[in-house]
Amino acid sequence: MKYQMLHTMRWFGPQDKISLRDIRQCDVKGIVTALHHIPVGDIWTVDDIKKRQQEIRDEGMEWAVVESLPVSEDIKRQKGDFKIHIDNYKTSLKNLATCGIYVVTYNFMPILDWVRTNHAYVNADGTRALLYDHKAFIYFDVFLLKRPGSTESYSEEEIEVALQYGQNLTDSEKEQLFRNVLLGLPGSTENFTAKEILALLDNYKDIDDSSLRDHLIYFLKEVVPVAEDLGIKLAIHPDDPPFSVMGLPRVVSQTSDLQQIFDAVPSVANGLCFCTGSLGAHPDNDLMKIIKLFGKRIHFLHLRNVKRENKDVFRESAHLDGDVQMKSVMTEILKLMEKRKVSLPMRPDHGFLFSIEGQKEQYPGYSLIGRMKGLAELRGLEMGISN
Repeated sequence: MKYQMLHTMRWFGPQDKISLRDIRQCDVKGIVTALHHIPVGDIWTVDDIKKRQQEIRDEGMEWAVVESLPVSEDIKRQKGDFKIHIDNYKTSLKNLATCGIYVVTYNFMPILDWVRTNHAYVNADGTRALLYDHKAFIYFDVFLLKRPGSTESYSEEEIEVALQYGQNLTDSEKEQLFRNVLLGLPGSTENFTAKEILALLDNYKDIDDSSLRDHLIYFLKEVVPVAEDLGIKLAIHPDDPPFSVMGLPRVVSQTSDLQQIFDAVPSVANGLCFCTGSLGAHPDNDLMKIIKLFGKRIHFLHLRNVKRENKDVFRESAHLDGDVQMKSVMTEILKLMEKRKVSLPMRPDHGFLFSIEGQKEQYPGYSLIGRMKGLAELRGLEMGISN
């Protein structure tokens, strides 16, 4: 096959404990990053973009994908300065195009980019992984955070199971659960406080799935024509996890959600970040069907695997070993690239934490060795299928 994926890796900027040189030694040519120091809603200037580009080029790589150009909470809620923020978003897209960057990932998840209850689940071999346990989350929501109205989100049986779970936790384990759920945004090492998260949640008390979807479509109708004129491909990241948490609306979780978004704004500039882990965590999602339905809209690939222990628990698994049939996914992606005559950027998403790295401060899921192992496996799988 002529077209191969562009192998990339995520870097959280100068504050990242893993350096660009470390990443370059994994034999990647592209970097996926963002300007985390710029407040959400503000403009990414040409000077700021070029400075980051040059830092990456100095290490022999290129800034291949923006992840993410964040969408402000004002835009998601259609409150406050949302129109100014949309105008700023358009300007940032123009500045990115001026600098030659044409793939922009974003998400439309309220408040939290992703949620896990355990950042250090111990695998049989001693490596550590990310895990989501619904009863642990319910215990956090109802008994630790004490979100107003939280008991209405769950059945009496679910609450009782969660309470029993929590009664077996030590005080330090309860504190760790609280920190795990409320870990700040990617690129940050700061957690939300209970007061902060409750205030943010209160801002969404009148917004349901239908309202949030309307706000997303409004946003897309504003920014997609600009992106299309610039040659930029926007790639929305699916919800992670693909169901409601803390009563928040979710509108990018299932195939039907994607269909509504793409039907409302038909331009292929309105595209998808195909995350096999986020979509694969929902048992109703057929990844092969999603590729076939929306293949022309897939502009960026997050390849990772998950293992669903049951309907309430899923964990990150090895890239080639889990409920995601990665060989089949890779085969379809390679066919798609040949059909579209394009090399899609891909990054190994998340990875195990190995004991040799265990004492280093790094963002959960983003240890170097775990991602490098995943990249090597995915690269080998790609080569094997291609040959």
